[in-house]
Amino acid sequence: MRKLAILALAVSMCLGAFAGTALATEYLSIATGGTGGTYYPVGGALADLVSSKVSDLQVTGETGNASAANLNLIGTEQIEMALVQNDIAYWAYHGKMMFKDKPYKNVRSIACLYPEHIQLVAMEDSGINGVQDLEGKRVSVGAPGSGVEGDVRSIYDVAGLTYEDMDTYFLDFNNTTQRLKDGQLDAGFVVGGYPVASIMDLATMHDIKLVNFSDEFLAKLHNKYPFFAKDTIPAGTYEGIDEAQTVSVMAMMVCRAGLSEEVVYEFTKAMWDNIEDIYDVHAKAKQLTLESAFQGISVPIHPGAAKYYEEQGMTLPEIPGTD
Repeated sequence: MRKLAILALAVSMCLGAFAGTALATEYLSIATGGTGGTYYPVGGALADLVSSKVSDLQVTGETGNASAANLNLIGTEQIEMALVQNDIAYWAYHGKMMFKDKPYKNVRSIACLYPEHIQLVAMEDSGINGVQDLEGKRVSVGAPGSGVEGDVRSIYDVAGLTYEDMDTYFLDFNNTTQRLKDGQLDAGFVVGGYPVASIMDLATMHDIKLVNFSDEFLAKLHNKYPFFAKDTIPAGTYEGIDEAQTVSVMAMMVCRAGLSEEVVYEFTKAMWDNIEDIYDVHAKAKQLTLESAFQGISVPIHPGAAKYYEEQGMTLPEIPGTD
């Protein structure tokens, strides 16, 4: 009887070990953005999608502080994946701009997702009709060290402006629009895939405008900073707002170089094979297509993602300046 009990225990332990192996789950977190932007709903939807399609991956979308902060999390190995701007990812990989003292060579791309537009929001009665009109005004330039602020620095460089030329505030999306609502700002920069929820809310309560950038200025900006592409925000995107001419960058999904090839392959495959499942989450989600996965890609592609793309017959792009 004692021998039978020992045998039963041994079998139970073996089955338990086998079950543990079979049910092993990899946990991943995606750093997104604040709840007032586009990263948060799109990143959360992608996390839920992959978790539902891959039994051994449990993916969670986490609120984040936008591109620069998300890349710091990737670079310091504090998170597995993140949504970031392609220009900010380039700066992080090469140690430029806000990353000049700490290049992050462990940043890898999974895919480019959709364009993000620089949106200069101003109160209708502010007298701001162009970027030069910001002089002497109360202006939010994005959270300190954020992707928004990085883009504003580039725009000011070409415009010949400095932070000292105006009352400068370093605020995120939600705080920028809240200060505009409260009459504490004349204008603020937001970078995101339109429509941005916090701007939609602002437009329903106040008379605002999207400031246009001239053809001449945009040509100079693109010549010095090629990541910026001339683009437009259609009329009616926000209540009462006409079409606005501006520039865009690309939102990217990036990850740590150290993630296993198998995990990134499973994530990439589940995402693209089922991408239409998230098209109702946000207007920008409909722009996520496999055909544009390399558009604006600025850092090396993770081998796991590369494996999936090669299976689809896609030719991997050459990315200048990468190892």
